[in-house]
Amino acid sequence: MGSAPASEHAAGNLYLRPSVQTAAKLLVVGHFAVGKTTLVGALSEIRPLRTEEVMTEAGALVDDLAGMKDKTTTTVALDFGRLTLNDRLVLYLFGTPGQQRFTQLWQDMTRGALGALVLADTRRLNQSFEVMGVLEELGLPYAVALNQFDDAPSHDLDEIREALDLLPETPLVRCDARDRISSTHALIALVEYLLTRTGTLENA
Repeated sequence: MGSAPASEHAAGNLYLRPSVQTAAKLLVVGHFAVGKTTLVGALSEIRPLRTEEVMTEAGALVDDLAGMKDKTTTTVALDFGRLTLNDRLVLYLFGTPGQQRFTQLWQDMTRGALGALVLADTRRLNQSFEVMGVLEELGLPYAVALNQFDDAPSHDLDEIREALDLLPETPLVRCDARDRISSTHALIALVEYLLTRTGTLENA
């Protein structure tokens, strides 16, 4: 199992460090039930804001629950968390709802965002195409993190890159959304990518 969510250790992290000079807005996106809420909760140094609601029978008629027998809640607006990456840089994380009917909502959330971390599930890779397509239409740079579900098949990263038709420079990493260290490494892959793009974060 992964380590405890960062929010459980947030007592001393309520306020920003005086040395912080740059704040960056990043999105955590992906299809339905891919682990976005879990990842934001694992990373956030403050108690994350969540807008989860219990799933209803009506929602089950329009949301694909295949392989998600334990899924009982769903994000209906956003998840919000904060992570101070170093003495000068703080990241504000916005997790988006994954259902197609909320696409317009999270498109609106891209305003002011510098990039996105796309969570993907190797059991349902085809569901990631629409998410990445929207980001590409909006011109928002992104990295892809494969959330390691216990029953998910393991594939070589080069095979996954080809299957997702990723550009060579697009970061592709594995992570466990339950684990803070693993999730942090995935987020750092995005941050480093943004830094290579004319110092995006330095100019935020």
